[in-house]
Amino acid sequence: MYADIELRHADLKRGGRSILKDINWRVRPGERWILAGANGSGKTQLLKLLAGDVWPTPTARVRRIDRWEGSKEDIAYVGPERQDKYERYGWDHTVEKVIGTGLHRTDIPLEPLSGADRKHIASLLKRFAIENLATRRFLSLSYGERRVVLLARALAAKPGLLLMDELLNGLDVHRGASARRFLAMSARGLLPWVLSVHRQDDIPPSATHALILERGHIAYRGVLRRAPLALHLATKDRHGLKHSARRPRRRRASQPARPPVVSLRQASVYLADRARLRNITLDLRGGECWVVHGSNGSGKSTFLRTVYGDHGVASGGSIEREGIDSGVPLDAFKRTAGFIAPHLQADHLLATKVIEVVISGLHASIGLNEVPTAAEIEAAKRSLRFFGLSALASRSLREVSYGQFRRVLFARAWIGEPRLLLLDEPYTGLDAHTRKMIDARLEAIHCKGACIVIATHQRDEWPVFATHELELSGGLAVYSGALRRHSS
Repeated sequence: MYADIELRHADLKRGGRSILKDINWRVRPGERWILAGANGSGKTQLLKLLAGDVWPTPTARVRRIDRWEGSKEDIAYVGPERQDKYERYGWDHTVEKVIGTGLHRTDIPLEPLSGADRKHIASLLKRFAIENLATRRFLSLSYGERRVVLLARALAAKPGLLLMDELLNGLDVHRGASARRFLAMSARGLLPWVLSVHRQDDIPPSATHALILERGHIAYRGVLRRAPLALHLATKDRHGLKHSARRPRRRRASQPARPPVVSLRQASVYLADRARLRNITLDLRGGECWVVHGSNGSGKSTFLRTVYGDHGVASGGSIEREGIDSGVPLDAFKRTAGFIAPHLQADHLLATKVIEVVISGLHASIGLNEVPTAAEIEAAKRSLRFFGLSALASRSLREVSYGQFRRVLFARAWIGEPRLLLLDEPYTGLDAHTRKMIDARLEAIHCKGACIVIATHQRDEWPVFATHELELSGGLAVYSGALRRHSS
């Protein structure tokens, strides 16, 4: 039986602030909704209302009506916050067992899988072309691979309602195609779903309706064909391919090459007895902007974390960092580099204040061990201003949206004005306006001589000032060097 849920005059407050105001919305069987709106507009909180994870602020008015016989456990939810829980709590079971928890509606495996369970899971693995991941540990997967596994988990129990928060973020062409096929096939049935997006290209043809939020209010609710989505979503024309087709700014021939900030020579990295990087040789220099690209699982995140110092290089290879001699703790290097990665959003406690998160960037730490100094507080305020986040300084992470949290990580990375910025899928969860603003800030940082390394799946996220690229496949460098011309 499929869900039929209605919200009437629903309000939601968090930390004394109004997040959602007078929400009236009904999701019926057979309806497939697109949910759009800027960062902080309330999209994720609205999905949580539907899921029953949060409840509206008590009022005398009707808040939510369920016209079906199902329960909260019959509503499946896929999104970055749910995905982060696996990192936060160390839930590192095999992919088969993770999907199996969807069958039993539990967070972790509580009982052995039956033969029928394994057969059903095998069909889901095949459906999303991830059979090769069945025996892999969940936390050994790439960000995009984890997302597809959790989609399979959500569908395991045949839910009455499917909620997807930025489902297509972080998926390569292959993984994205399998998710899009599922969304297309859903038009043949009555399973209702809601998909939040920030890109117009992420809207599947099978979608029927749209709801647009502006500052917690409903700006539009109705059929998709009439929705003014172009005003709220990023498009290739407005943010991306037309810009990325421009020639990158190149160093003048008379300008001498700067010494490497980081040098890798025949660098290989092994994690859980598997080679994640193999024989990587390159130099990262100030004034360069590298784009790292490749399919899910190709080694992009491993490369950035190796450069940062989270992973060591195997015997036979080497990595050298400017100013860091033998015996000098890697923390000294980390304090001179800025780092953004999806796992950082899982590592921070939600009770932490935004300004404390930013200050922790000076120490390359998660949280603070000492009371911050006046100079540190002023540096944090300066970085928050630079990224347009001053109004969030005193809020806890629990009071900001996922996209706002990502912007906070930009301020954290830049607080010490580092010479090296390592950005792993940095645009995840950001709306079109914010992406444009971040692009401008990164260009200003690059112009001051910093080296920027950005890993992304989206061609339209390549900076216009990119100078070099590293293409990875199976941990090997398919190409490493000056930016090539790419057709759009």
